[in-house]
Formats: sequence, structure tokens, C-alpha cells
Amino acid sequence: MSEKLQKVLARAGHGSRREMEAWIAAGRVSVDGEIAGLGDRVEADAKIRIDGRAVSLKSADDIVCRVLAYHKPEGEICSRKDPEGRTTVFERLPKVRDARWVAVGRLDINTSGLLLFTCDGELANRLMHPSNEVEREYAVRTFGEVPEAAVQRLRTGVTLEDGPAQFDSIKAAGGEGINQWWHVTLREGRNREVRRLWESQEVQVSRLIRVRYGQVELPKTLPRGGWIELPIDQVNYLRQLAGLEPETRSLLGSDKHSVARSKVKSAKIRRAVRKHKVGSNHGKPTRQRD
Repeated sequence: MSEKLQKVLARAGHGSRREMEAWIAAGRVSVDGEIAGLGDRVEADAKIRIDGRAVSLKSADDIVCRVLAYHKPEGEICSRKDPEGRTTVFERLPKVRDARWVAVGRLDINTSGLLLFTCDGELANRLMHPSNEVEREYAVRTFGEVPEAAVQRLRTGVTLEDGPAQFDSIKAAGGEGINQWWHVTLREGRNREVRRLWESQEVQVSRLIRVRYGQVELPKTLPRGGWIELPIDQVNYLRQLAGLEPETRSLLGSDKHSVARSKVKSAKIRRAVRKHKVGSNHGKPTRQRD
């Protein structure tokens, strides 16, 4: 049974469906020796190449959906490569065979916190679709006095350059002096929306941390620059949000070898954290909880 080429490549972990469509449109993909076009369908035995290199394709039954939770530090960008040589979020992630990690959304360079990655491009594509309004929670540190009237406007809605916007919830979370912490939630993923909402009230944001995506929380013990693989129940929670069938397998088994694997993974995380040191201006932010 044939399937759309971009869907097959995304599911196999070569990128999100949107990325695969762009590669196909750019003539980078061939099928059985012919340059592929958008909308092409392929059979399971098709010979597919990307940039002239044969790619490994697996059936849906052969693919184990994996998801990582990454604690993004400030100063990293959400691109695979940067012309300016800045550190990217992909540099510390573990290697994955015959696939690659796809980021579920983005955080800007000055925002830290929870960022999800998956080797299932179809899952990433569906979670990022505008119709899939997953609640995100952020810890925000503001500088200076914030009038109650401004807080009310952020609850009821303001007009940004790309349309109306508002926080679904906004709660004060303590602070000292002129620094005040807040917890805010919203379901949209527009560019820099949290910062722009505060800026619309002439409030300066001095720290922004994403602490939750849906029901997946940033682990308190996960260091900046560290990652952890999500257990199958959290993977299936995300797959349910995306309207996908549940995963039945996990590389995080419960057998006696899991402890050894866990120790190896912990060592990899520690190495990843040490691999790229951020400057002294990016000291560890204080986690704030309601």
C-alpha cells in the first residue's frame, strides 16, 4: 500500500513533514532514480535517496516512537546549524540510528526550559499544527512594578501586531524587590508571544522559562543542557494529543538491564551538560513554583 513520500520520511525520523516537503520541493529527494515531486506516493520497497545518499526506511511496525525532554539553556538556538557558530539545541542530544531528532516547536535564544524532541516526524508535525492547542506554562520574571490593570488586560486580551492575544491564566509567584515572578499559561505557539504580551504593557521580562508542555513537566532534577527520555505513558499521552495510535514498545524497559542502561544514560547527560559551557551571564535560573 502506497503512502505519501513526505509522510514516510517524517515517520522514519528524517525530519518533520514540513521539512520533508521543503526538501522534496528543492529536488533533494529521489525515488527509484527519479527526482521526486510533492504529492508523490511510494511503495514499501521504493529506493529513496536524499542528496544522493540512500536512506533507511522502516514500516510503521518497525519504528519505536521516542521522545526526549531537554532542559534548554539560554544562549542556544533551535536550529541544526548556525552561520554565526552559536550553540544549537541539537548538539548535546544522544545519537539515534537511522533517524534524527525533530524539535517539537521552538524556544527563542533568550528563553530556557522544557523543549521536547522526537524521532517520529509525524508526531512532531501534528503536535506543532496550529489546531493542536496544547497548554504551555511559563515562569516569567519581570523587572519593575506591574500595575494590576496591566495584569487584567493580559487576562482579558490585548491586540498584538499579528492579532488578539491573551494569557489563559496569570498568577503572581513571589519575588524580591523589583523582581517579580509570575506563572502564565497559553495554548498558542506564536513567535515570542509571551514576551510580546508583557511588552504590550511596557513590562520588561528579565527571565523566561518554559516549565510545562501539556502534562509533561520540566523535571526539577534535570540540569540545564541535560535530557531525559520520556517513559511510554508520557509518550502515549503526547500521541493521544496528536491523534496517533499508542506506542506499545519502549527502549526504557523494566528488566534487570534497565538499571545499567539508566546509568549509561545518566553519564551521557552529564557529558552533554559539560560539553558546551554557557557563559557566566547565563547562570542557573531559580525554579519558581506556584
